[in-house]
Amino acid sequence: MDFQVVLNKVKTDKSAEQKLQKFNELFTTFAGRINISTGNIGLYQQAFMHSSYINDLGLDKRYNNERLEFLGDAVLELMVSDHIFNKYEELPEGRLTKLRANIVCEPSLVVFASKLDMPKLILLGRGEDKTGGRDRPSIVSDAFEAFLGALYLDQGHQAAEQFLKDFVYPHITSEDYNAVIDYKTMLQEYAHQAFQESVTYELVSSKGPSHHRQFETEVSIGGRMYGKGMGLSKKESEQQAAKSALNALGQEV
Repeated sequence: MDFQVVLNKVKTDKSAEQKLQKFNELFTTFAGRINISTGNIGLYQQAFMHSSYINDLGLDKRYNNERLEFLGDAVLELMVSDHIFNKYEELPEGRLTKLRANIVCEPSLVVFASKLDMPKLILLGRGEDKTGGRDRPSIVSDAFEAFLGALYLDQGHQAAEQFLKDFVYPHITSEDYNAVIDYKTMLQEYAHQAFQESVTYELVSSKGPSHHRQFETEVSIGGRMYGKGMGLSKKESEQQAAKSALNALGQEV
Protein backbone atom coordinates (compact mmCIF):
# COMPACT_ATOMS: atom_id res chain seq x y z
CA MET A 1 0.00 0.00 0.00
CA ASP A 2 1.34 3.42 -0.99
CA PHE A 3 1.02 5.63 2.10
CA GLN A 4 2.18 8.61 0.05
CA VAL A 5 -1.41 8.77 -1.20
CA VAL A 6 -2.47 9.80 2.31
CA LEU A 7 0.33 12.33 2.72
CA ASN A 8 -0.51 13.94 -0.62
CA LYS A 9 -4.16 14.22 0.39
CA VAL A 10 -3.27 15.67 3.78
CA LYS A 11 -1.53 18.57 2.03
CA THR A 12 -4.87 19.60 0.54
CA ASP A 13 -6.61 19.85 3.93
CA LYS A 14 -5.27 22.54 6.26
CA SER A 15 -6.83 21.06 9.39
CA ALA A 16 -5.54 17.56 8.66
CA GLU A 17 -2.10 18.93 7.82
CA GLN A 18 -1.88 20.86 11.10
CA LYS A 19 -2.88 17.77 13.04
CA LEU A 20 -0.24 15.67 11.33
CA GLN A 21 2.43 18.28 11.96
CA LYS A 22 1.50 18.32 15.65
CA PHE A 23 1.57 14.52 15.68
CA ASN A 24 5.10 14.49 14.24
CA GLU A 25 6.30 16.79 17.02
CA LEU A 26 4.57 14.80 19.76
CA PHE A 27 5.69 11.46 18.38
CA THR A 28 9.34 12.53 18.31
CA THR A 29 9.10 13.26 22.03
CA PHE A 30 7.14 10.06 22.64
CA ALA A 31 9.67 7.88 20.80
CA GLY A 32 12.50 9.39 22.78
CA ARG A 33 10.69 8.86 26.05
CA ILE A 34 10.08 5.16 25.42
CA ASN A 35 13.52 4.71 23.87
CA ILE A 36 12.59 3.43 20.42
CA SER A 37 14.17 4.27 17.07
CA THR A 38 12.01 4.77 14.01
CA GLY A 39 12.81 3.82 10.46
CA ASN A 40 9.51 4.29 8.65
CA ILE A 41 7.66 7.21 10.27
CA GLY A 42 4.72 6.61 7.94
CA LEU A 43 3.91 3.37 9.75
CA TYR A 44 3.52 5.25 13.03
CA GLN A 45 1.53 8.03 11.44
CA GLN A 46 -0.88 5.47 10.05
CA ALA A 47 -1.00 3.62 13.38
CA PHE A 48 -2.60 6.67 14.98
CA MET A 49 -4.90 7.60 12.06
CA HIS A 50 -8.43 6.85 13.18
CA SER A 51 -11.03 6.06 10.53
CA SER A 52 -12.64 9.49 11.07
CA TYR A 53 -9.41 11.25 10.06
CA ILE A 54 -9.20 9.20 6.87
CA ASN A 55 -12.92 9.69 6.19
CA ASP A 56 -12.50 13.47 6.38
CA LEU A 57 -9.86 13.15 3.66
CA GLY A 58 -12.25 11.17 1.48
CA LEU A 59 -9.90 8.18 1.32
CA ASP A 60 -10.55 4.45 1.36
CA LYS A 61 -10.71 2.88 4.82
CA ARG A 62 -7.70 0.66 4.11
CA TYR A 63 -5.57 3.73 4.83
CA ASN A 64 -6.70 4.05 8.48
CA ASN A 65 -5.10 2.20 11.39
CA GLU A 66 -7.33 -0.88 11.36
CA ARG A 67 -4.95 -3.11 9.38
CA LEU A 68 -2.10 -2.30 11.76
CA GLU A 69 -4.45 -2.89 14.67
CA PHE A 70 -5.20 -6.36 13.26
CA LEU A 71 -1.48 -7.16 13.17
CA GLY A 72 -0.76 -5.61 16.56
CA ASP A 73 -3.55 -7.61 18.15
CA ALA A 74 -1.94 -10.85 16.96
CA VAL A 75 1.55 -9.75 18.04
CA LEU A 76 0.26 -8.74 21.47
CA GLU A 77 -1.60 -12.00 22.05
CA LEU A 78 1.35 -14.16 21.01
CA MET A 79 3.93 -12.26 23.07
CA VAL A 80 1.72 -12.04 26.15
CA SER A 81 0.98 -15.76 25.83
CA ASP A 82 4.69 -16.53 25.73
CA HIS A 83 5.37 -14.25 28.71
CA ILE A 84 2.73 -15.68 31.05
CA PHE A 85 3.38 -19.27 29.87
CA ASN A 86 6.95 -18.96 31.13
CA LYS A 87 6.28 -16.76 34.16
CA TYR A 88 3.42 -18.78 35.64
CA GLU A 89 4.54 -22.36 35.13
CA GLU A 90 2.04 -23.70 37.65
CA LEU A 91 -1.06 -22.31 35.94
CA PRO A 92 -3.24 -24.71 33.92
CA GLU A 93 -4.50 -23.80 30.44
CA GLY A 94 -7.81 -22.39 31.65
CA ARG A 95 -6.20 -19.97 34.11
CA LEU A 96 -3.63 -18.89 31.51
CA THR A 97 -6.44 -18.17 29.05
CA LYS A 98 -8.28 -16.04 31.62
CA LEU A 99 -5.12 -14.14 32.58
CA ARG A 100 -4.25 -13.45 28.95
CA ALA A 101 -7.78 -12.19 28.31
CA ASN A 102 -7.48 -9.79 31.26
CA ILE A 103 -4.19 -8.43 29.92
CA VAL A 104 -5.18 -7.92 26.28
CA CYS A 105 -8.73 -6.67 26.92
CA GLU A 106 -9.80 -3.13 26.08
CA PRO A 107 -9.69 -1.71 29.66
CA SER A 108 -6.13 -2.98 30.15
CA LEU A 109 -4.92 -1.54 26.85
CA VAL A 110 -6.47 1.80 27.75
CA VAL A 111 -4.51 1.76 31.03
CA PHE A 112 -1.24 0.94 29.26
CA ALA A 113 -1.84 3.55 26.55
CA SER A 114 -2.92 6.27 28.97
CA LYS A 115 0.15 5.84 31.15
CA LEU A 116 2.21 6.53 28.01
CA ASP A 117 0.05 9.54 26.98
CA MET A 118 -0.82 7.79 23.72
CA PRO A 119 -4.30 9.38 23.45
CA LYS A 120 -2.61 12.71 22.66
CA LEU A 121 -1.14 11.16 19.51
CA ILE A 122 -4.39 9.92 17.98
CA LEU A 123 -5.33 11.63 14.71
CA LEU A 124 -9.09 12.17 14.63
CA GLY A 125 -11.52 13.68 12.17
CA ARG A 126 -13.21 16.97 13.03
CA GLY A 127 -16.45 15.46 14.33
CA GLU A 128 -14.80 12.72 16.37
CA ASP A 129 -12.40 15.23 17.90
CA LYS A 130 -15.26 17.49 19.03
CA THR A 131 -17.22 14.64 20.64
CA GLY A 132 -14.38 13.39 22.82
CA GLY A 133 -13.11 10.56 20.66
CA ARG A 134 -9.65 10.82 22.18
CA ASP A 135 -11.09 9.55 25.47
CA ARG A 136 -13.13 6.72 23.95
CA PRO A 137 -11.77 3.38 25.21
CA SER A 138 -12.23 1.54 21.90
CA ILE A 139 -10.28 4.21 19.98
CA VAL A 140 -7.47 4.32 22.53
CA SER A 141 -7.10 0.54 22.76
CA ASP A 142 -7.14 0.19 18.97
CA ALA A 143 -4.39 2.80 18.67
CA PHE A 144 -2.26 0.91 21.20
CA GLU A 145 -2.51 -2.29 19.15
CA ALA A 146 -1.90 -0.44 15.88
CA PHE A 147 1.23 1.15 17.35
CA LEU A 148 2.52 -2.28 18.38
CA GLY A 149 1.85 -3.54 14.87
CA ALA A 150 3.77 -0.60 13.40
CA LEU A 151 6.68 -1.14 15.79
CA TYR A 152 6.80 -4.83 14.88
CA LEU A 153 6.91 -4.05 11.15
CA ASP A 154 9.42 -1.23 11.52
CA GLN A 155 11.83 -2.62 14.11
CA GLY A 156 11.04 -6.31 14.36
CA HIS A 157 10.15 -8.88 17.00
CA GLN A 158 12.84 -7.87 19.50
CA ALA A 159 11.80 -4.21 19.61
CA ALA A 160 8.15 -5.10 20.07
CA GLU A 161 9.03 -7.55 22.84
CA GLN A 162 11.22 -4.96 24.57
CA PHE A 163 8.40 -2.42 24.47
CA LEU A 164 6.09 -4.88 26.20
CA LYS A 165 8.79 -5.76 28.75
CA ASP A 166 9.19 -2.07 29.57
CA PHE A 167 5.59 -0.87 29.55
CA VAL A 168 3.17 -3.80 29.84
CA TYR A 169 4.68 -6.73 31.72
CA PRO A 170 5.60 -4.64 34.81
CA HIS A 171 1.86 -4.18 35.40
CA ILE A 172 1.30 -7.95 35.51
CA THR A 173 2.30 -8.52 39.11
CA SER A 174 0.12 -11.54 39.83
CA GLU A 175 -1.89 -14.28 38.17
CA ASP A 176 -5.06 -12.43 39.26
CA TYR A 177 -4.30 -9.29 37.23
CA ASN A 178 -7.40 -7.37 36.16
CA ALA A 179 -7.42 -3.74 34.98
CA VAL A 180 -11.19 -3.37 34.78
CA ILE A 181 -12.24 -0.53 37.07
CA ASP A 182 -15.88 -0.38 38.16
CA TYR A 183 -16.36 3.34 38.77
CA LYS A 184 -20.07 2.89 39.55
CA THR A 185 -19.32 0.56 42.45
CA MET A 186 -16.57 2.88 43.70
CA LEU A 187 -18.96 5.85 43.62
CA GLN A 188 -21.76 3.89 45.32
CA GLU A 189 -19.43 2.88 48.16
CA TYR A 190 -18.08 6.42 48.54
CA ALA A 191 -21.56 8.01 48.48
CA HIS A 192 -22.82 5.60 51.12
CA GLN A 193 -19.83 6.29 53.37
CA ALA A 194 -19.57 10.06 52.88
CA PHE A 195 -23.21 11.09 52.38
CA GLN A 196 -25.40 8.16 53.39
CA GLU A 197 -27.22 8.89 50.13
CA SER A 198 -28.14 6.85 47.08
CA VAL A 199 -26.66 7.33 43.59
CA THR A 200 -28.93 7.81 40.58
CA TYR A 201 -28.17 7.92 36.86
CA GLU A 202 -30.23 9.77 34.25
CA LEU A 203 -29.83 9.45 30.49
CA VAL A 204 -30.01 13.06 29.24
CA SER A 205 -29.34 12.61 25.53
CA SER A 206 -28.89 10.06 22.77
CA LYS A 207 -27.73 11.20 19.36
CA GLY A 208 -26.02 10.04 16.20
CA PRO A 209 -26.63 7.20 13.74
CA SER A 210 -27.65 3.79 15.08
CA HIS A 211 -24.20 2.29 14.40
CA HIS A 212 -22.42 5.10 16.25
CA ARG A 213 -24.90 6.45 18.79
CA GLN A 214 -23.62 8.73 21.56
CA PHE A 215 -25.20 8.49 25.01
CA GLU A 216 -24.85 11.17 27.69
CA THR A 217 -25.64 10.40 31.32
CA GLU A 218 -25.73 12.54 34.46
CA VAL A 219 -25.11 11.09 37.91
CA SER A 220 -26.56 12.53 41.10
CA ILE A 221 -26.10 11.85 44.80
CA GLY A 222 -29.02 12.76 47.01
CA GLY A 223 -30.55 14.76 44.18
CA ARG A 224 -27.42 16.81 43.43
CA MET A 225 -25.66 16.31 40.10
CA TYR A 226 -21.94 15.57 40.40
CA GLY A 227 -20.85 14.36 36.99
CA LYS A 228 -21.59 13.70 33.33
CA GLY A 229 -20.34 10.98 31.04
CA MET A 230 -20.40 10.14 27.34
CA GLY A 231 -20.23 6.69 25.76
CA LEU A 232 -21.24 4.48 22.85
CA SER A 233 -23.57 2.60 25.21
CA LYS A 234 -25.66 3.57 28.24
CA LYS A 235 -23.42 1.40 30.40
CA GLU A 236 -20.24 3.14 29.21
CA SER A 237 -21.77 6.59 29.70
CA GLU A 238 -22.77 5.69 33.26
CA GLN A 239 -19.26 4.46 34.05
CA GLN A 240 -17.78 7.68 32.65
CA ALA A 241 -20.29 9.77 34.63
CA ALA A 242 -19.32 7.93 37.82
CA LYS A 243 -15.63 8.53 37.07
CA SER A 244 -16.35 12.25 36.53
CA ALA A 245 -18.23 12.41 39.84
CA LEU A 246 -15.42 10.69 41.74
CA ASN A 247 -12.94 13.22 40.38
CA ALA A 248 -15.29 16.10 41.27
CA LEU A 249 -15.48 14.74 44.81
CA GLY A 250 -11.70 14.68 45.11
CA GLN A 251 -11.39 10.93 44.65
CA GLU A 252 -8.82 10.95 41.85
CA VAL A 253 -9.18 7.88 39.61
